[in-house]
Amino acid sequence: MKKIKNHIDELFKDIPRNNETEMVKQEIIQNLEEKVFYLMEHGKEEDDAINKAIVEFGDIEDLKNELGVQEPKNKNMAKLNLEFSVWGSSLIIALFLFINLYYTPNTIWAIYPIFAILWWPLSMYFVWSRKKWSKQ
Repeated sequence: MKKIKNHIDELFKDIPRNNETEMVKQEIIQNLEEKVFYLMEHGKEEDDAINKAIVEFGDIEDLKNELGVQEPKNKNMAKLNLEFSVWGSSLIIALFLFINLYYTPNTIWAIYPIFAILWWPLSMYFVWSRKKWSKQ
């Protein structure tokens, strides 16, 4: 019956541990073991009976709702990504300007990589604005 316990432990891994969940878990294990013994009495092999009991148990979504487990919300990282891209590209642009003006002041070459770097915050702005407008 170790297979049943391992299966139930795997189903309950995302559910916070407290007295209520432990009691529900033990009750489920007990019910599944009783089902296995019943199936074995009616001619099933032990492995077949265990597998059938697990399959008939189904998923745990209804149980999660009953226990009040909330699915974690996805954080909106678009604004943070935009801020990071603005600061990061600003520092990289400042580095290119410094290198250009310090080592080759007569040749202005930094404009080309600066133009390429500006696409980073621009793309993050469009991601942020799309998420902002989709919520309204």
